[in-house]
Amino acid sequence: MTRIGVLGGGQLARMLALAGAPLGAKFLMLDTDAGACGGQVAALMQADYRDLDALGRFAAEVDLVTFDFENVPADSAAWLAERVPVFPSPRALAVAQDRIAEKTLFRQLGIGTPAFAAVDSLSDLHAAVAAIGLPSILKTRRLGYDGKGQFRLRQPQDIEAAWSALAQSHDHASLVLEAFVPFERELSVVAVRGRSGEFRSYPLTRNWHHEGILSLSLAPANVDEPLVARALQHARSVADELGYVGVFALELFELGGELLANEMAPRVHNSGHWTIEGAVSSQFENHLRAVMGLPLGDTASRGCSAMLNWIGDLPDCAAALSVPGLHWHDYGKSARPGRKVGHATVRADSALQLADALQAVGGALGRQAQVETAIQTLRG
Repeated sequence: MTRIGVLGGGQLARMLALAGAPLGAKFLMLDTDAGACGGQVAALMQADYRDLDALGRFAAEVDLVTFDFENVPADSAAWLAERVPVFPSPRALAVAQDRIAEKTLFRQLGIGTPAFAAVDSLSDLHAAVAAIGLPSILKTRRLGYDGKGQFRLRQPQDIEAAWSALAQSHDHASLVLEAFVPFERELSVVAVRGRSGEFRSYPLTRNWHHEGILSLSLAPANVDEPLVARALQHARSVADELGYVGVFALELFELGGELLANEMAPRVHNSGHWTIEGAVSSQFENHLRAVMGLPLGDTASRGCSAMLNWIGDLPDCAAALSVPGLHWHDYGKSARPGRKVGHATVRADSALQLADALQAVGGALGRQAQVETAIQTLRG
């Protein structure tokens, strides 16, 4: 039995543990929150990620370590890597944690990105706005996710407010200004690379966000094959350059037939949740196969799938499950505004059948606004 340590005990760790049980894996999670939802399905150790005594005890109990949370300190992952194998590597984690290092890597690999500039002072911000223009987005260089740590600048009067909102409220954290991209579609590649270098990717996924949080994903995305091929090649280039092991997501903007990389997530990803029911082998199973050194599983889709995020609180479970082809996932988390508390996947054999199923979901749950654009996409 392989003992797998997971830094982070949230819903991603929870779903990893559920996927690992058939593989005979045993899990120990480490989280700062003793009530983290992963602890409902696996052993959980409560400790700070920088507590070396706790990390030492953690390492002694496991055969390898992975993580479900990209904001785990990279130096803690590096410390663990001196004692037990860590996948993905601390280097991959460190690059993904730093928006400037991340985008610099993309450009070195020939992958386009929005224009960006480092911002460490108010004068830097004025210079960056002059160079990049408006609208643009000021972000914390580290620790931002789900729309957090961001400020949209639409007019020059926003500069001072943006600096005050991010630099001052985040203890003068390093920031980055990025050009706003009027994208036509948001896409993601969810892919996996094994210890041997074996690489597989899931069908390209189209995503819709609401207030910076993923609302709905549709797979496979209805995208021309040359664009799909470029997206998958971009993902492979990143994975090979980093010597990556495990599942990751590369988030992309499509604009005028071109692809711009937004960011990568060095872990299983929200936009890949549809793979649990919608692919031959889920992203969670394939992540575990990769880190355990096993052959990778088939990433082909089973028809068409849509994943709907439940944010803040859960809708009515019985009403949702009345829709044929719907699969329910409750993360066991308490309700809270802006919090991901669950998701549902709707799977069908064809795009039109999936559109009909989403129409039924919207009607049953009063979520027509969440599903309407995807329905229109599926019906062409």
